[in-house]
Amino acid sequence: MEEDLNKLIEFHGHYCPGLIIGYKVAKYVLKNFKRSQDEELVAIVYNNSCSVDAIQFILGCTFGKGNLIFKDYGKHVYIFYSRENKKGIRISLKEEISKEMNTVRNSMLNTTGEGIDIDAVKKWKEEYSDKLLNLPEEELFNVRDVDIPEPKRSKIYPSIQCEECGEYFMEIRGRIIDGKIVCMECFERLLEN
Repeated sequence: MEEDLNKLIEFHGHYCPGLIIGYKVAKYVLKNFKRSQDEELVAIVYNNSCSVDAIQFILGCTFGKGNLIFKDYGKHVYIFYSRENKKGIRISLKEEISKEMNTVRNSMLNTTGEGIDIDAVKKWKEEYSDKLLNLPEEELFNVRDVDIPEPKRSKIYPSIQCEECGEYFMEIRGRIIDGKIVCMECFERLLEN
């Protein structure tokens, strides 16, 4: 295995198909979508699976820098936007790969009465990860250019103190309830009571 993959597995904690998908996506982007400065590449990910750890680790797109955007659509789609080049690409899994993963995963999860065979699942994950790792990109992904508006850069807002819990929070996330300015956490808790 390549050194960066070994480091990625160590960072993530295990070797699995999701991680390999993200790894292959990140390697494709490094090879085909040039960038020169940190934060100029923006990743828009449509899932919160293991794959996103690879994108963060290999490409340096993170929530903290504001160049990782999560859209909870639950599918293996990854959009990358270069602020320098004003270009975007969309990478998604080929239909055959999605179907294959789904079939095996569903058959393992729909066991009859005896529960899930953890060893069988572990073996499948390792074998399928190896298969994905060795597949050529063109057999794994659909890639196309996309024309999207430039994602907004992260912005720093003033903090204010919650009048309920006393913790400081980002001003634009404040809510008013019972005449008090509160953080979202306290707002949700007070709404439930």
